[in-house]
Amino acid sequence: MPSAVAPQRRSRENSSGEEDSQISDAGGSSIKRARINLNGDARRTSQSPVLPSGYRPNGSDAMQQETLRAGRSKSKHQPGSIVRVKLANFVTYTAVEFLPGPSLNMVIGPNGTGKSTLVCAICLGLGWGPQHLGRAKDVSEYVKHGEQEATIEIELAGDPKRHRRNPVIKCNIKRENNKSTFSIDGKPSNKKAVIELCKSFTIQIDNLCQFLPQDKVVEFAAMTPVELLRSTQRAVAPQEMLDMHDELKEHRQKQRSIQAKAQADQDALENLENRQRMQADDVQRMRDREVIKERVRLMEASRPFPAYRAAKKSFVEAKKTKKEAMDELDKLKNDVEPSMRVLNAKEEYQRQIEAATNAKRKAVADAEKTADNIDRKLQSLLGRKGELEAEVEAEKNSARETRKDITRTQGTIVALKRRIDEEQPNLDISGYNERIRGKQKANDEAGQKVLDLKRQLIDIGSRGQGKKERIVQAQKDLENLESQAGQRENKLRQASQDTFKAWEWIKKHQDEFEKPVFGPPMVECSVADPKYVDQIETLLQRGQMLMITCQTKNDFKKLGDILHDRLHLAEINMQHMTGTLADFPPPIERDQLGRYGLTGWALDYITGPEPVMAMLCANVRLERTGVGDHDTTSEQFELLQNGPIENWVTRRSSYKIVRRREYGPSATSTNVRDVRRAQVWTNQPIDMGAKRDLQENIEGWTGEITELKSEAATAQKEIEELRNTIREAAEEIRDLQTEKAGKQKLLSELRALPTKLAQQVEKLATAQQSISELRQRLAQIKEKQDQLTQERAETAIGYVGAVETLQARHLEVYEAEIMLIEANSDLATLAEKNAAQKELLVLKGREVEHLDKEVARLRNAATHLLQKVKEVMALVSEQEDTALDDHIKGLSEEQTSEQLEEEIESEKARLELMHEGNDRGVIKEFESREKRIVTLRTNLEGLKEDLEQAGERIQGIRERWEPELDRLVGLISRSFGENMKEIGCAGEVGVSKEDDFENWSIKILVKFRETEPLTALDSHRQSGGERAVSTIFYLMSLQSLTRSPFRVVDEINQGMDPRNERLVHRRMVGIACGGDGLLRDSAAENHHEVNGVNGVERSFDSVTVGNGDGADVFGDGGEGGGGKGVPQSQYFLITPKLLPSLTYARGMRVLCIASGEYMPEVSDKVDFRGCVDLARGLRREVAVR
Repeated sequence: MPSAVAPQRRSRENSSGEEDSQISDAGGSSIKRARINLNGDARRTSQSPVLPSGYRPNGSDAMQQETLRAGRSKSKHQPGSIVRVKLANFVTYTAVEFLPGPSLNMVIGPNGTGKSTLVCAICLGLGWGPQHLGRAKDVSEYVKHGEQEATIEIELAGDPKRHRRNPVIKCNIKRENNKSTFSIDGKPSNKKAVIELCKSFTIQIDNLCQFLPQDKVVEFAAMTPVELLRSTQRAVAPQEMLDMHDELKEHRQKQRSIQAKAQADQDALENLENRQRMQADDVQRMRDREVIKERVRLMEASRPFPAYRAAKKSFVEAKKTKKEAMDELDKLKNDVEPSMRVLNAKEEYQRQIEAATNAKRKAVADAEKTADNIDRKLQSLLGRKGELEAEVEAEKNSARETRKDITRTQGTIVALKRRIDEEQPNLDISGYNERIRGKQKANDEAGQKVLDLKRQLIDIGSRGQGKKERIVQAQKDLENLESQAGQRENKLRQASQDTFKAWEWIKKHQDEFEKPVFGPPMVECSVADPKYVDQIETLLQRGQMLMITCQTKNDFKKLGDILHDRLHLAEINMQHMTGTLADFPPPIERDQLGRYGLTGWALDYITGPEPVMAMLCANVRLERTGVGDHDTTSEQFELLQNGPIENWVTRRSSYKIVRRREYGPSATSTNVRDVRRAQVWTNQPIDMGAKRDLQENIEGWTGEITELKSEAATAQKEIEELRNTIREAAEEIRDLQTEKAGKQKLLSELRALPTKLAQQVEKLATAQQSISELRQRLAQIKEKQDQLTQERAETAIGYVGAVETLQARHLEVYEAEIMLIEANSDLATLAEKNAAQKELLVLKGREVEHLDKEVARLRNAATHLLQKVKEVMALVSEQEDTALDDHIKGLSEEQTSEQLEEEIESEKARLELMHEGNDRGVIKEFESREKRIVTLRTNLEGLKEDLEQAGERIQGIRERWEPELDRLVGLISRSFGENMKEIGCAGEVGVSKEDDFENWSIKILVKFRETEPLTALDSHRQSGGERAVSTIFYLMSLQSLTRSPFRVVDEINQGMDPRNERLVHRRMVGIACGGDGLLRDSAAENHHEVNGVNGVERSFDSVTVGNGDGADVFGDGGEGGGGKGVPQSQYFLITPKLLPSLTYARGMRVLCIASGEYMPEVSDKVDFRGCVDLARGLRREVAVR
């Protein structure tokens, strides 16, 4: 698109008031502004377009003089106000430059032309983020569609004390990486530096009291009174006020934290003291119990001492008794020594005889063993003899077989030599192969013919099947022509082949789904009353008519995969619907529709399966769309526009009401469409031509099938003949191959005869060699038999000797046993004589042995107790347990373990009579609690001092902050009341003060009717228009106190009624431009139009030249109002609509946004400045006449 007109740069100080400014188009040509001479004639230095023929000037000479003065007046921008905004490839603009005035700037133009884009440019260009606009989240979304980079250039009025020239901030936005880069006066910078520069001018884009974009209007209205107080302070109070407020909140929070801590400590102290008093007696008793427990501990620890003394005494006594017993044993041994000496000698003799007898018995056993070994060897030799005889027999058998083999081999050799001497037959292998190949070739040709005929049969079958399917489909289509459902399916096929194929597949596979799947409404639904079929079809779009409805998520996913992945169908509309018609109730009952001129809801006139109907309600809202059989009257339309029905359709039109809630209930628009003729749910007569075509096609396809059957029969006959030929040829080939194989075998055998003869000769030699080796083996076996006979004889002689030796050993054993019997008899006689003395000696020995064990036991017990005593003493030394040491030293030497145990049991009995419990834990807790009480008392003293200091700090800050806040809010309240009074209403602003500074808030009270009292401004009591009026008046009330160089309000007048909007506008002009500069004629004041041109069109002092994508805005502004020497903030008021006959004042600048597809491509064809200059001249002429 062509670029917009870009004006040349003006001087920084007088950019808004010079008459000699020029406008340059894209080609570099310039159009100078028309000048007005003293006679009121308008002359142009270049040709300008002619005014519309319907233009008729009207106005007074005073109006013209004021307008001329406004054109010649000059004013300066306040520091920080916006002098120029230049955009490139930003949102809707390709290139544009705005030159706002220093006071009130009204930005007007139709919706979508780019008014709010100026607001977005100011926010983003000054370094703030898109979150303050309430629109797109990423800055890259503000780059114009199709472009990669956008540029914002903003020139701010400089402070003469700090700046030599106006600062120029430039912002480049990259779409690719969603980043913004900044520069200040052509030097690269960053976002932080840009925001710091803006803050130095007290620019607060993030304060809704200063910068209120369109999408933040609702947010401002929803701002809480607490938030409004902070925003108000940011807008009109110095930073010190905000800091003091924050300090008060912080100190109050700390004070409450200290109070809470002090109260908690005080409660804890009282609780602890009460518990100390309650447990004092118990603790004393527990301490007494601890004394007893300590005594028990000492006595239990001293147990080893009396036990050791007792064990030591017992050991000494046992040792003495043992010595006495040993002396008695020695004396007894001396008394019985002679008798025992004889007995011992006899015992020694008996032992020697017994040893000799045992040796003889062992000799007998050894002799028996030797005889047994010789006997086993003899038996083994007998077995070896049998084995050798068997070997001889086996060799003889082998010799006989070998001789037979020699005879057979010799016969075979003779036969082979005879066959070798015979003549060998001839074999023609190539001839056989040639005959076989010929037969095989003929067979292959016949097989190929069979394959060709089979392919021909398959083709005939395929063609016949296709003809049959066409006949079946044609018959089905013929039936469908005669049924309503069939007609709808035909229409479905005509509307979407993919949807038709999908529906055909679904009908055949319904059993594969969890619940029934419903086809498109085109085939599933119908209109009960044909009178409403046009209205119902008008409500449904093509996609909704073709929508397939699934009742479960699994069916939806499964069907989608099948239709897209398996069947490859592209144009498919599906929806998962789980709701029922009960989920879609109408807004009002049907019997109430008559007053709106409607006969029913759209849902009442269409029938079909409930899931399909629920789907249509979810998508088209049939249950909320009214249907009427007559056109809507004006009265009915007014009722519908203000009622609960947003959609309805009549005989010829369809209506849809669009409401913008953020602008109030009156901000509505209505979309109207014509009702189209129904194409689906209509009962059309049968198409006879189509029927005749289908019948002719069926007859033709039937004849073709008969011909195909005849061709198939002929081909099948040929196949059978060829198969017979192939079988005969195969048999001949097998015979030739058999004959060839037999002759080949015979020839192979003849060729192998010499080899076989050599093998037989070699076999004969081997057999003859085997006979020679057999004789040698027989001789060796004979030699082994002779050796075996000799060994048997020697073994038999040895066996006889072993038996004789065994008999001699038996005799010796018998003699030794007799001597042993005699020795045992003598020993028994002597033992019987000395038995009493020996028994006495044994008893005394046992006694000594027992005493020895007892002494050892007592020694171990005493040693063990001594170790325990040492452990106790080591523990006393290690732990420095003086109490235990003193107790041990005080033990009586006469005290026994039994006495000690009795004392321990006595003390334990006293403990059992006292209260049991965790004595140590209770006492420890009592002592710990006492320490905590001391600590809490100290802390409370410190907290009291902290509370006093916090209160003094709060009081000091509050004494400085609260009076100033009351003064500022009082000024705002007076201004707000005067503004409200100007429109016949009342209002005041106050501060709601609570103990917590966090909850201090602005309280706005308004009254729009004389009969009602002042009430708080909220969304429940006032209408949207009343809230809008109050909001803009509150913002205007900040004007005289503002610290901001400019304010932006976007479409705040939406939702106001004409009267309030006119009064608000007049008040805003008066505040922003001052009362002295107000211009208004009688026609404007009475809201009359003269000759089709209203006052606001005649009083514009700024014009816009637009081309294609953007607008070039420039104009002159007069002195800003507000009183002499009183600086005024720059205002930006953005609105898409404008009432006629609004107030105009010097210093106002109207920025008219003109853009769109119908703008001329050449910029010099549109010259609004020329039009205004010419209009001024015409007014002058009319006034003179």
